[in-house]
Amino acid sequence: MSLALSTLLFEWRRYMAAVMALALSGLLVLAMTGVFIGIGKGFTAQIERSGADIIIMQPGAKSLISGPSGVPRRFIPLAYNHPAVVEVQPLDGAGGTFQSIKEVDPTRTQADRAKQGAPRQKFVQSSIIDTTPGSVTIPVDYSRELVDALRQPYTVAVDETALKTLGVKLGDKALYNGQTVTIVGVTRGYPNMMQPGVVMSRDTLRMVGQANTGPRVGPLMIKLRDSSQAVIVAAQLNEMGNGQWKAWTRQELADANAGAMFEEGILVIIIGGCVVLGIIIGVAITWQTLRGAIMANIKEFASLRALGVGMGSLRRIVMELSFWVGLVGVGAAILLTWLLSLLAMSNAVIIAMPPLLLIVVGGGLIAISMLSGFLSMGILKKSQPADLLR
Repeated sequence: MSLALSTLLFEWRRYMAAVMALALSGLLVLAMTGVFIGIGKGFTAQIERSGADIIIMQPGAKSLISGPSGVPRRFIPLAYNHPAVVEVQPLDGAGGTFQSIKEVDPTRTQADRAKQGAPRQKFVQSSIIDTTPGSVTIPVDYSRELVDALRQPYTVAVDETALKTLGVKLGDKALYNGQTVTIVGVTRGYPNMMQPGVVMSRDTLRMVGQANTGPRVGPLMIKLRDSSQAVIVAAQLNEMGNGQWKAWTRQELADANAGAMFEEGILVIIIGGCVVLGIIIGVAITWQTLRGAIMANIKEFASLRALGVGMGSLRRIVMELSFWVGLVGVGAAILLTWLLSLLAMSNAVIIAMPPLLLIVVGGGLIAISMLSGFLSMGILKKSQPADLLR
């Protein structure tokens, strides 16, 4: 075990402030960035987890998040003209009022029910699927039992993050736009931080009077005979469309959705501000902590110099110590962010932690720690062997 690591383990209390400063800096950046990534993931989850090989949107669309994505309904038969296409369905959505009717007295006014603590009406975002087995609109992580349950009339599924908000549980009944529906399933991984989300079949949507019969529909989800040909078929569909639409493979659209979140000016400003604040906090506190720790051990460094250890070796010890402090800070930051994500999940807030984000933030924290160590090395000049005689 190296001298630097032994020092950190033996005198860990002296370095705790530096570790916590790095952990809080990392938490600030990870949590803020993770929330925005989580918003985007929740918004695009249904299409990214669908069985669609290709998605057709407006030619001006840059992603599902930015730009127009809906298309004219007449594009559906045009897409079937390609021999590799076996299914084309629009990704439709709807919205409506939702209220649990558990223990609600219909003879009382809304104000009286609110006083009694009855669940209030909420506006929900509805995702629509076709319950035909193997339909392209069914997310791949939906169980067959869930799809079978949604095939029944007047049934919905609710994401687990929305159960508390809506005041319902599996098997409860609720009013959707004034009509009674039954919660027959609970989905996972489809959070909506803006509005609670429910899922229903296209048949139930029609029964509650929200069927989309207009000239425009949502993005077209296309299933191919051979999924491995998605890139080739997408290019051919773009040629067939002659500029009327833009065909994306599912992976291309997923990548575009991830990048679109960080093209928003206000988002860049917020995340940039968090990064700057995190750097300031990390460098200031870590520098002062490492400087204080070196000062406290100045006689030990003087002893090493008396034994013939050069200044270069002492500097390497300080830099290695800074590295270990940074590494522990990274671990603490990830742990705190994970704990915060569990708490946030109960309130329908998703904090995503993709590996690339962890690597970038972790590398940044180690760099901050080592920069702080570099700034602290000037104090080593005071480690004179003559001090041992005083």
